[in-house]
Amino acid sequence: MNVIWRNCICRLRRGKVPHRCQSGVHPVAPLGSRILTDPAKVFEHNMWDHMQWSEEEEDAVRKQVEENSATRVAPEEQVKFERDANRYWDTFYQTHKNKFFKNRNWLLREFPEILPVDKNSKEEVEGSSRDQVRSNFSSMQRTETHCQKSCVSSAPWSEERSNFPNQDLEEHSEGPGKTEHFPGSKATFRILEVGCGAGNCVFPILNTLRNIPGSFLYCCDFAAEAVELVKSHASYSEAHCCAFLHDVCDDGLAYPFPDGTLDVILLVFVLSSIHPDRMQAVVDRLSKLLKPGGMLLFRDLGRYDNAQLRFKKGRCLSENFYVRGDGTRAYFFTKGEIHRMFCEAGLHEKQNLVDHRLQVNRKKQVTMHRVWVQGKFQKPLPWTQKSRS
Repeated sequence: MNVIWRNCICRLRRGKVPHRCQSGVHPVAPLGSRILTDPAKVFEHNMWDHMQWSEEEEDAVRKQVEENSATRVAPEEQVKFERDANRYWDTFYQTHKNKFFKNRNWLLREFPEILPVDKNSKEEVEGSSRDQVRSNFSSMQRTETHCQKSCVSSAPWSEERSNFPNQDLEEHSEGPGKTEHFPGSKATFRILEVGCGAGNCVFPILNTLRNIPGSFLYCCDFAAEAVELVKSHASYSEAHCCAFLHDVCDDGLAYPFPDGTLDVILLVFVLSSIHPDRMQAVVDRLSKLLKPGGMLLFRDLGRYDNAQLRFKKGRCLSENFYVRGDGTRAYFFTKGEIHRMFCEAGLHEKQNLVDHRLQVNRKKQVTMHRVWVQGKFQKPLPWTQKSRS
């Protein structure tokens, strides 16, 4: 019964499901289920899911990217965008505070792995928070593609996550019967959000986790202003959350917890702001923070997203890597790049999808193609590694 619950954790009660998920025509699926079947009705909603380009449209956007990337930012100018990256983001949050991004309330729907799964938390959340985030994925086929260089246990991944002893934490003991104390050291389920910004992911998650005993949330950013915005928020509580200043590109910086202690790492619209030459090292380091069986959840900008098409000539730093007018940067990924990067870090691919949507401005009668990449990657268990050798 426990396994069934784990596999169906994201099933939503009918009365709580948004209208877009109640269609009797289109099945509930990851990344949404509102499908545009009649182009004449395009302006009836703000967003349409699973939109695919025609060959002509794809050729057009490819040419557009070739044009806007033909002129590159001078190398001497590029140096400052790397050197002062945290300063540009600090200025961004000083200017916009917490008003620029909306709260990402979709997180728990797309990433039910954010919630711990056991008998106690099931009972705690069943009557409240989880009713809002469970969606019926049991009727659809799950992506179970694995990295070519590793093998995956035949057991369901949800079972792989549960109740695995934290050997890495034990290695940090200070002597017989003494375990190192750190923020969240008494928690049984730990999450880290990398690049928390003003807390648009933090507080939707925290408002749910506070109802689940034994859960703890870490969040970090390299912009001091962003960390202060999180700490000054009315919902911030040191009993449930630890926000800290950290640059994930600096391998020499210590985290406020030992390696191998995290159940989930959330990497949402963060990796794209890092120089492509440094991305692999960042993912490698984050992989070490996960427990065996832990999950890294990823979502970021995809190749030929509308944001990439809007860049003017002279804003391109390198192939598919751009700098905005405020000095912040953005890279646009392909599904293959994500696969290679996370598999190189020793993680198993559980999901890797390209999210094509049509965003609609009904007031201006304008449509925009949005492209994001979403993935779920798991740290293998010791016995899966041994079975490969």
